[in-house]
Amino acid sequence: MTPTKETAAEDRPRAGYEQLHRRALRLEWITTSWNVIEAVIAISAGVLSRSIALTAFGADSLIEVLSSVGVLWRLLTAGPGASSGEHERAEKRALVVVGMTFFLLATYITLDAGSALLKGQPPENSTVGLVLSVASLIAMPMLALSKQRIARAMGSKALEADAVETWVCAYLSAALLLGLGLHRLFGWWWADPAGALIMVPFIAWQGRKAVHEAREEEVETRVSPGS
Repeated sequence: MTPTKETAAEDRPRAGYEQLHRRALRLEWITTSWNVIEAVIAISAGVLSRSIALTAFGADSLIEVLSSVGVLWRLLTAGPGASSGEHERAEKRALVVVGMTFFLLATYITLDAGSALLKGQPPENSTVGLVLSVASLIAMPMLALSKQRIARAMGSKALEADAVETWVCAYLSAALLLGLGLHRLFGWWWADPAGALIMVPFIAWQGRKAVHEAREEEVETRVSPGS
């Protein structure tokens, strides 16, 4: 007899999955807390100093919070003791949330970077922005790698998609730092917004991929004999 998705889920080692689930929750809480703190600092400093760049940095962090909260909801709603059907439904909904945040991020970058290019607006040399960018560039790759490993071990496409968004955060921080350096050395004010715009097709594609995978999950759930 061919095992269904239901029996396959029930046969997985319970203790190992519980440990992965705890680690995934811990990583998402860290990511959410980090981005909330980052957003509060960036937006507050941006408003006080009238820095558009800092305020925009905080807005980007808020978009990433939505992705992390979506995956947190998935992990809290369908824990180790949940049925296969509950896991699939939570996974599908979380994938849609993460996919939508990719589209939000792509739209935000297009508007922000496009506006900077059209206006010829150079990057602002903000100490707070530099510190946040460096800290993000150090922390985000470690979080992204950890989430990717756990996502693959758990078989969670939602967590894996969120890990990609964390990588995007790291890339944008690197683009900002590189843009500031190129502007200072060579006067290339356009380097930062151009570098961000390069990522827009990839970000939008990731959003489309997440939503498409959510739809596939829904179809599989409907036709699965064990659901």
